[in-house]
Amino acid sequence: MKHLAPLRIVVALLAGALFGFGLSLSGMLDPARVLGFLNLASGHWDPSLTFVLGGAVLVAVPGVMLQRRLRRPLLDDTFHLPEKTEIDGRLVAGSALFGAGWGLAGFCPGPAVSALSLGLFPVFLFVAAMAAGMMLHDRVLAGMLPR
Repeated sequence: MKHLAPLRIVVALLAGALFGFGLSLSGMLDPARVLGFLNLASGHWDPSLTFVLGGAVLVAVPGVMLQRRLRRPLLDDTFHLPEKTEIDGRLVAGSALFGAGWGLAGFCPGPAVSALSLGLFPVFLFVAAMAAGMMLHDRVLAGMLPR
């Protein structure tokens, strides 16, 4: 499979570009729109991103069904799926932190990285803080937290 490495890079770049284009087209790069979707109690709820989520499900479900029928992926020796499947305190805490950050900033990691293309300072600040938080977790907190 080593001979397929360049092709894997090209496919990853194309998939990332398609994902970023989809995020841009759907309005997910606009934090105000995302916050309008997340703010159900305001009386000014923006349901438009429901269609984005529905579209994601319509793409993901057939993809997962196909993956389950295949012995291996086309460009790799094995599927790289999570081994841990139980819900524990770390997962719940991480999900809560993710949700709080999404609700406060209007960005999650994928749209934030895509929004870098807009060249706006708040986006750069968010991505820098996100990267710092990821490095802090990996370098410091991961060893301190119970498994």
